[in-house]
Formats: sequence, structure tokens, C-alpha cells
Amino acid sequence: MTDYRIVVLGAGMVGGAIAADLCRDHAVTAVDVDQQRLAALAARHPLATQVADLSDPAAIRRVIGPADLVIGAAPGFLGFAVLRTVIEAGKNVVDISFFDEDPFALDAAARAAGVTAVVDCGVAPGLSNMILGYHVGRMTVAGFRCLVGGLPARRSWPWQYKAPFSPIDVLEEYTRPARLIENGTLVTRPALSDAELVEVEPIGTLEAFNTDGLRTLLRTMPVPNMVEKTLRYPSHIEYVRVLRESGFLAKTPIAVGNAIVRPLDLTAALLFRQWRLDEGEEEFTVLQATVWGQEAGRDCRYTYHLFDRTDPRTGTSSMARTTGYTCTAVARLVLAGRFDRKGIYPPEYVAADEGCFRAVLADLTARGVIVRGAPESKA
Repeated sequence: MTDYRIVVLGAGMVGGAIAADLCRDHAVTAVDVDQQRLAALAARHPLATQVADLSDPAAIRRVIGPADLVIGAAPGFLGFAVLRTVIEAGKNVVDISFFDEDPFALDAAARAAGVTAVVDCGVAPGLSNMILGYHVGRMTVAGFRCLVGGLPARRSWPWQYKAPFSPIDVLEEYTRPARLIENGTLVTRPALSDAELVEVEPIGTLEAFNTDGLRTLLRTMPVPNMVEKTLRYPSHIEYVRVLRESGFLAKTPIAVGNAIVRPLDLTAALLFRQWRLDEGEEEFTVLQATVWGQEAGRDCRYTYHLFDRTDPRTGTSSMARTTGYTCTAVARLVLAGRFDRKGIYPPEYVAADEGCFRAVLADLTARGVIVRGAPESKA
């Protein structure tokens, strides 16, 4: 196997898992502003590290100079600017930073630079997009429904939740209006709306509610009905609604004594310790994606199930595994030249190629992340 040079920008929970997976076969350099985080990663895995401020374009250009491929695993608020810098440097990139900005705004720049840039390449968005993208090219899809969530294995009062990533990113998810497609029309609903109880194996009853997770699918997939819902333990979102309606998630600064603060920042700071997974605490990620429509003139329905737990051997969280290993599977496709289209490409376009889709599923399976899917007749 060719020993490629890969630079991973961001060595947090998921970035670290990506670097650890890729360094088994390639020369990996992990880059982060946190020296201690890098030292801990290098102590466990055979990779190089560099300290750099990812908000500094000059620093990014310096560290990615030798790279054959760049992985973007920066925080969401930095993601778009980091991706733009990588593209301008002419480097192929696979990105998981899930920024708010429109990635297609960088499409012309990526094409002009001859760059392959795969964005939103995690579990959802990411693997969920691939499932839909694969089927859209093979049947007339009438609808797509995705249920996804990451939760602690142990429920504890009051929140019954732990955030496998930054609490402020989770809170943004709870406040951003959710976009979905109903009967061919783009519809916007409040976050946390249309709550319903669903049965999820092997956990039992969870609560699903609207969040803005369809992202690029709203533009790329001609499907008349699409929705993504986030999964939590029942009662969690009622507490969040109280916070939201009481102003604790507001972004407009207010005066508190002599200080000026955004309520959202204060709430995130208070929740950071409460929502942080304890050392060795087990969590799980669950994904259920359903595609239905007509295939070869017959009604059909495909339902895919993923359930993954923290790896007891390595301690790698399920969110890092399901997000990171989807990313590394696509990175291998790009490195091998199996996906080499130039421009901005979300995962649904990668999976339009059956060989690429099956390669991603095989890579996940090899790492113990099992995606089960079986056709069934439409009810």
C-alpha cells in the first residue's frame, strides 16, 4: 500500500480517531492548537504532531504544504474558513466540520484549483446521505426519513444526556430552525418540533424531534419527502424547551452586573461539565434511515440500522467511530483515485457509485461499525 502523507486539522474526539485510524497505513500529522491533546494522541499512536492555530490561514498553509490529502476536523465555527484555505492551497480534502455556511460557495474555487473536496463526511450528515444517494440512482424515491442520536448508556437526572462533542454545538442544533421537504415543498419548522416516541433496538423507547440535519440533501436530492430527526431519551427535550423559552439559549448579549454576556454562552459553560462524558463512561450511537418508493415497477422500502457502542478495548467513543471511520473510508477512496471528481461533493454523490458505497460499508464493517439494511415490501 502506498504510504501517503495525510494532515488532520483538528485533534479532538473525532479528529483524533481519524488520525489514529489512518496512521496504521499512512504517514499522518495531527494538527491542533492544544499541545496536551496532541501529546496524548502521539503517546498512543505512531504519528507526527504540529501545534498550529487553525484560525490562521498562513499557519494552515504551512502545515498542509507536504500533504497528499487533508482531513478537515476543525470546530464548526472555523470549518468553512479552514476548508477555503485548504482548497486555495490546491489540496484534496475530506471534511467533517459541519459548518453553517453553504459549502457550494466554494465549488468554483475547488474546480479552478483541481481539488476534490468531500464535505459533511460523518455519520449524519455523511453515512445517511450516502444511503439516500445510493438509492436515488437506482429507484424512484418517494421519501427519506433519518433518525439519529448519540446518547450515554446510563440515564442520569436531570438531563439524561451527555454531549459527545461541544455543548454549544448541541445547543445550536436545538435552536436552529429545521428544514424538511413535504410533498416537494421546502418547509421550515422550529427545532424540537413534531416530537414522537419511537422504538429503537436494542435501547427501547426514545424521543425523536425535528432538527436541521438534511443540509446538502435539500439541494442535491430530488426527493418529494425528506426529514431528519434527532433521538434523545424521553423528557430531555422538555427541559431544553424550558431553557429556550426562558431565554437561556438566546444569542443577544445582556447585562449581568458589570458584565455583558450572551445567554447561550453562559448556558453552554454551565452545561459543559454536566454534559461531559465521565472517564470510561460508555455511550452509543444509533442511526435508522428509511428510503421508500418504486423500484422496477414495484413498491419497496429499504431500512438501514446502525447501533454502535464505545469500543471497550480502545475507549474510542461510538460517535468518534461512526463519524471518523466514515470519513477515513472516503479518504481512502480519494487517495486511491476511486473518487476523483473536482469540486465540492457531499457524500450522497460519492455513494452514487455503487463500488464506492460498498467500499465505505466494508471499511466500517472491518472496524466493527455494522450497518444492517434489508429490503422489505412497502406497507
